[in-house]
Amino acid sequence: MWRTAMKKTVITLIAAIIIIALIGSGVWYLQNSRNQISVEMESITVGMSPNIDSAALIIIADDQHYFADNGLNVTIKDYDVGLRAVNGMLNNENDIAIATEFVLVEKVFDQEKIYGFASIAKYEDKVIIGRSDHGIKNVSDLKGKKIGVDLGTNTEFILGRFLELHGFRLDDVTLVDIKRPQFVDAIGNGSVDAIIVWGLEVSIIKDQLGPAAVTWPAQSGQQGHWLAMCRQDWAGQHPDMINRFLKSIDQAATYTVYHPEQAKAIARKRLPADDVYLETIWSNTQFSLSLDQSLITAMEDEGRWMIKNNLTDEKTIPDYRYYLYREGLDQIKPESVNLIR
Repeated sequence: MWRTAMKKTVITLIAAIIIIALIGSGVWYLQNSRNQISVEMESITVGMSPNIDSAALIIIADDQHYFADNGLNVTIKDYDVGLRAVNGMLNNENDIAIATEFVLVEKVFDQEKIYGFASIAKYEDKVIIGRSDHGIKNVSDLKGKKIGVDLGTNTEFILGRFLELHGFRLDDVTLVDIKRPQFVDAIGNGSVDAIIVWGLEVSIIKDQLGPAAVTWPAQSGQQGHWLAMCRQDWAGQHPDMINRFLKSIDQAATYTVYHPEQAKAIARKRLPADDVYLETIWSNTQFSLSLDQSLITAMEDEGRWMIKNNLTDEKTIPDYRYYLYREGLDQIKPESVNLIR
């Protein structure tokens, strides 16, 4: 009995020592891993427009330290629209730019060596606002009117498609190139009769015009994509940084699912928004990572529209799959990739 008891005691002590050793080695491993990450921190700059739908996941990933946890030191550089963010990326002002898929279509036609490597949100936020005191009460009243649009951005396509769906051609209206910082003044002072806008400017203009504001949703139920883009050479040189970025964004997307009110509060703290705009855009945005066939379909549609309206010298639609870098998502979240090969 005594020997049996002693044997059990020895076994217990040995087991305890092993457990303590394992715990100790685990603590050492975690500390060493963190130290290793801190030593291997990589710095990148992300260019984006400060909209809730395009920027929320970036802001949340930064606020919740997901970027830092994945070894990234991220500097956020604001641009008024995604097109300018991509132009900055091509000029080496930033490493990753967030813009709509329409910008990728334009840049492919321009022979730029560029990749889209993830859709980080699908949105429906564009609004056309007309002035009833300029004779606009119905869509048909837009004919012959001056419409403000930030030319070269996806709003040009969205406006053109909206007009086509209502029986217009682009030359049935006069397009006036208005950049985003001038949206509110342009419609407010009557320089244009109507304007296509998004973001906080929607509620600002509606408040400014009061009963004279006539509005229509511009996207006709067709979601757009906010794409993360980079130069092709940069992707080839920094595949691990793309993976770290994607992992951080995926963690931020998960956070929006399980902590929606906290996610909204983080976004509103860092991005321009009022209560009405925040709730509207949040309900109309799908925050998640993807590369799916709907993206290809949208880009082909936009490419055909550009060719039809002589906005490019190209005459054929390229195979956009060659401009989508899928290796990152294939590793980080393969179930989010659904492209027909």
